[in-house]
Amino acid sequence: MSEAIYNRIAVLRAERGISRRELADALGVHYQTVGYLERGEYNPSLHLALRIARYFEVSVEVVFSTEPFPRIGAPQRASV
Repeated sequence: MSEAIYNRIAVLRAERGISRRELADALGVHYQTVGYLERGEYNPSLHLALRIARYFEVSVEVVFSTEPFPRIGAPQRASV
């Protein structure tokens, strides 16, 4: 059984005004792969995950997580 990997690819693309096709071309993958990644239907290889993070110039943890990312504008829970 595969564990869920959450990502912020769609958010990062939207912030930068980049289409799925533009991102796919830059990464050397099919544009549908970007859609599968964004919907959580496909977990990237480590190599692809690192290339995506490098493309957006952020750490891999900014893009991918094993825990769901908080919703934008959602109140943050205080840490105990």
